[in-house]
Amino acid sequence: MPHPKVTVLIDTYNHERFVERAITSVIEQDFPLSEVEILVVDDGSTDATPAIVKRFAPQVTYLRKENGGQASAFNLGIPQARGEIIAFLDGDDWWERNKLSEVVEAFEKNPQAGVVGHGIFQVDSATGNGSALTPQQPGYFELRSDEGAQKFRNFMCFLGTSRVAIRRNLLEKVLPIPEELVVEADEFMSAVAIAYGGAYLLAEPLTYYRLHDQNLYQFRGSGDTSRIRRKMNALAALERELPERLLPAGVPASAVNIIVEPIHLAAVQMKLILDGGMPWETYRVERAIFRIAYRKTSAAYRAWKELALAATLCMPPRLFYRLRDWYSDRNLRRFRGAVGEPVPAAPIRDVPIEHRGG
Repeated sequence: MPHPKVTVLIDTYNHERFVERAITSVIEQDFPLSEVEILVVDDGSTDATPAIVKRFAPQVTYLRKENGGQASAFNLGIPQARGEIIAFLDGDDWWERNKLSEVVEAFEKNPQAGVVGHGIFQVDSATGNGSALTPQQPGYFELRSDEGAQKFRNFMCFLGTSRVAIRRNLLEKVLPIPEELVVEADEFMSAVAIAYGGAYLLAEPLTYYRLHDQNLYQFRGSGDTSRIRRKMNALAALERELPERLLPAGVPASAVNIIVEPIHLAAVQMKLILDGGMPWETYRVERAIFRIAYRKTSAAYRAWKELALAATLCMPPRLFYRLRDWYSDRNLRRFRGAVGEPVPAAPIRDVPIEHRGG
């Protein structure tokens, strides 16, 4: 295969329960397999992942490296990709059968776009239930304006690994990805690529994003301190590195601030969860997160929120976040409906689904 149309780059680490499904979902695409190159970058798995992947040779090329995280996996795999388009897939997710055909068609119809993202099915591995998440404002956007930066901030969840594809010539401008980004490397990669080439969003959900007990990025509660600290450090690196790459690419400083603000707030919040701080710090960060999370709230809801935020001033941050977890675990949020539900800033449609295991 001298010139494949698409390279599928699968990054994996200890995904013995899931990686076969990921690879099979690529092989079973309705897009011609003769035009697809499949690379699997194994980030130093210690389980049966290598043996499972090698069973797919020669259709799949297996690349192994020492454990170093997502950025190091991308830095190894991207230079070895030969496709015009590189589509990314995590080893614990899988695709709809028409994923590649829809993405390639989007590139062909939108030659100005260097990046294509799309909706997702978010599935709980334990139950098979979840949601279909889709952007309500699909189409093309750039990062050359505050409006485009706001759209990126709202829809980054549709531009991460497993749901993003990028033209290889743009990725040459992105590399190297800072290897401190053991997670969040996909956000850095997509942001810098869009700065140079723009993005097109498809509304259709074409990826199954799996939630499970070993997720490195998505996890519940504040009790898993090692994963929180890893994510906090990656967010701090992302906050530092993104402006240095976006500003030279022509993204205005105001747009960079829109992209970086939620990253900064999330990192500060995690630091308070882990290391504590002053109560006023909790109040300030939680109020800022609320401000950017919603675009419309009722007067009653705002009053309720201010009352809830007042609690942050009465206790140490770590105690506040433990109480918040307790509140969430018991689904006490259902009672806030009495004061009216706020309208999220991100116009995302969220439709429940059942039994989508894989």
